[in-house]
Amino acid sequence: MGNRFLRLAVIYIVLGVIIGNVMGATMDFTLRPVHAHINLLGWASMGLFGLWYRSAPAAAETRLAKFHFWVYNIALPIQMATLTMEVTGNTAAGPILAASSLAIAIGFLCFAINLWKFTGVGQK
Repeated sequence: MGNRFLRLAVIYIVLGVIIGNVMGATMDFTLRPVHAHINLLGWASMGLFGLWYRSAPAAAETRLAKFHFWVYNIALPIQMATLTMEVTGNTAAGPILAASSLAIAIGFLCFAINLWKFTGVGQK
């Protein structure tokens, strides 16, 4: 599970860098929210998920980890596409953007539960 998250994180940082370079070259910063979300939710968060799952292989094998992986990785591209639509003026994408954002939050919740369960965080 850890390696899957890490490989996808690298794809997102490459995409984020490309978007950032295009914005800089054209001086059109309309997509800056997309750029920021790709870098934060794609690169940083998924990279951290991957590193933690590599350090806790038992956690990576749980059904919760697998659900986390799939819900997050289905929702993130949808969220990025609908966020792109939203910032470029297609407000009809709003409900799908909201649903995908909720799915991302559910993915984070799955990660938090797994982390608490396997690290004893919050326990004395």
